[in-house]
Amino acid sequence: MKNHTVLLSKNKATRPQIARCSLKNILQLTCMGKINTESIPKEVSRVAKTLKNSGFSAYLIGGCVRDLMLKKEPKDWDFTTNATPEEIQKLFPDSVYENSFGTVGVKIESEDPTLKIIEVTPYRTEATYSDNRHPDKVSFSDKLEEDLARRDFTINSLAYDPESAELVDIYKGQNDLKDKIIRTVGDPSARFQEDALRLLRAVRLSAELSFQIEDVTREALQKNAKLLAKISQERIRDEFTKILNSANPSIALEVSRETSLLEQFIPELLESVGIEQGGAHKYEVWEHLMKSLAHAVGKDYPFHVKLAVLFHDIGKPASRRAGSKKEWTFYGHEVIGAKMTKKILERMHFSRETIEKVTKLVRWHMFFADTEQISQTAIRRMIRNVGQDMIWDLMNVRICDRIGMGRPKEDPYRLRKYHSMIEEVMSDPVSVGMLKMNGDILIKELHVKPGKEIGWVLHALLEEVLEDPGLNDKIYLLKRSKELLSLDAKDLQKLGEKGKEMQEEKEQEKIEKIRKRHFVE
Repeated sequence: MKNHTVLLSKNKATRPQIARCSLKNILQLTCMGKINTESIPKEVSRVAKTLKNSGFSAYLIGGCVRDLMLKKEPKDWDFTTNATPEEIQKLFPDSVYENSFGTVGVKIESEDPTLKIIEVTPYRTEATYSDNRHPDKVSFSDKLEEDLARRDFTINSLAYDPESAELVDIYKGQNDLKDKIIRTVGDPSARFQEDALRLLRAVRLSAELSFQIEDVTREALQKNAKLLAKISQERIRDEFTKILNSANPSIALEVSRETSLLEQFIPELLESVGIEQGGAHKYEVWEHLMKSLAHAVGKDYPFHVKLAVLFHDIGKPASRRAGSKKEWTFYGHEVIGAKMTKKILERMHFSRETIEKVTKLVRWHMFFADTEQISQTAIRRMIRNVGQDMIWDLMNVRICDRIGMGRPKEDPYRLRKYHSMIEEVMSDPVSVGMLKMNGDILIKELHVKPGKEIGWVLHALLEEVLEDPGLNDKIYLLKRSKELLSLDAKDLQKLGEKGKEMQEEKEQEKIEKIRKRHFVE
């Protein structure tokens, strides 16, 4: 296995120290195991082979190399090369080049979404960043080390040749992978001032990888936090979304708070810091939110549920009042919180669907759950408020809320009973509502006058369908309805009442099964 040598700058004083080592030596140092070339898809290898057979270099770069060394499955595949965009396109006719950064998208016919486009970018250098986001000028280079010098973090500055298994590590990124450290390439303030989105990216990477941010880099986060104001809300939203979908969003948000980053993108959350709650709550509001969110992540709840859990008590600081017995009250905090949540999500340009779901969950998370006093009417009202498709999301928000309070169990008897009652109300497979026939059809097509006869007919039909579900067919039910309507009123009433009794028996059987499943009586 060859050692790799890259072109060096002629100026020895400014030349970066380049690690020349075989992959074997690298792996001995990092203790991460060999990059298994078989884990690299054949489509990716084919791109590398095409470039190298034409006399160009081909290095996998950035996140995909990092993920390979961490034994993770890369989310995308990127190459860097000494070929120009025009030369790349000649080699890959089915490619796109629609940007000013030199990146050519090579189209791949694959069902794997990570392989549909493989990006190939020339080595490049970048001029000043007057907008703190994009370089004012991009120049192509024939030197790999010049390209690596512009990278954001050391763990993203590893270049790997999948053909020869050579790895280039100028900035000791492999050491930082081993030590689980997030560190910038070169001066952190310079890197953050070039692209202020890197501020959030550092936090996001630490959350995704469970890495610590190195002290000097962390200090630079706080020093340059205000630069985040220059980044579009859409880009901030994308990083924030990745943070919430990471393994450790609570830690990332805590780091954001401590480094003043949170003040730049969700300052409303800072109002919860230091807000005591008392009563059944063991923690202050901020800590309660973080612990609730951690539970939602551990349960792998959907993104909109995690958002709702994060914001569910955001209205408490504004609603806090001194109550009796020296305890605090937070009356109406769910209403205030829903309004605040809507404003935050709209500011960050989340989709209308996400905004509606999250604000609805925040608004109704304080439902009354005392099963000794609650009625099925109240349950139906709650289902109406959030919708059948979101009632279980609401229950999950409540579970996270409970765990965030310091309670030992997420499913006490009362919540299990509430689950059971919801299923009892929602479960309607043995009611007239399951029929492909209703009063409107009877009135319209059979000219039946509104009245008790309609109920008798529907319940009589239900009795037959309960015996033979295959009879639940509109044509048959319409024909059978005509026959039933020709009966004497008393006979029809008897059939209807018999059907109603059978419905009630079936409903009770269903309820008993549900309650048994939830271990409640």
